[in-house]
Amino acid sequence: MNKITFQLLFLIYLVSTANAATRYVSDDLFAYIHSGPGTQYKIVGSVDAGEHINTIQTNENAGYTQIKDSKGRTGWINSKYISNQIGLKERLPKLEIELANLNEQLNTAKDKANEDKSSLEKNLESYKSQVNELQNTNSKLDKELQEVQALNRNLNAKLDTQKDDLLMRWFTYGGMVGGIGLVLGLILPSLIPSRRKKARW
Repeated sequence: MNKITFQLLFLIYLVSTANAATRYVSDDLFAYIHSGPGTQYKIVGSVDAGEHINTIQTNENAGYTQIKDSKGRTGWINSKYISNQIGLKERLPKLEIELANLNEQLNTAKDKANEDKSSLEKNLESYKSQVNELQNTNSKLDKELQEVQALNRNLNAKLDTQKDDLLMRWFTYGGMVGGIGLVLGLILPSLIPSRRKKARW
């Protein structure tokens, strides 16, 4: 009979050990460890907030859970002090590292943005300079074009004047030639017969 009882107790222990799970003490200052599931039992120690513990079994009626702490002590603590989440004490260093990494990434992104902004500003200044240069060149060419057009108009006006002068000269020369021809036409006939008459005598 004693052997059977011992075997049953051993099996219960194995099942309890198999069901043990890692938990954490919630973020209160500390929790007392009692020798049994209640405050009426002797305090055998305490666990700090965020400390790793292994749960062995839970007494739902009493609201206490049997645990084994990092020092190997076994006892009972109030179930409300047990949490599935890692405590702030342990999470804080990780959060600080993550925050530092995020700040580093943010600073890198800011530096990259500033470099891009500086590059864009330089390119913009270069484009503005090129635009101003093109505008100045365009103004200069436009001025030269206006001067050439004015010169062309003057040359055309002079050419028209020269054409008119040339026509007047041709008319004048033509009139003179016509007048001379008319005079010769009138004078020569009268001169030629008189010579013939003298030749007959």
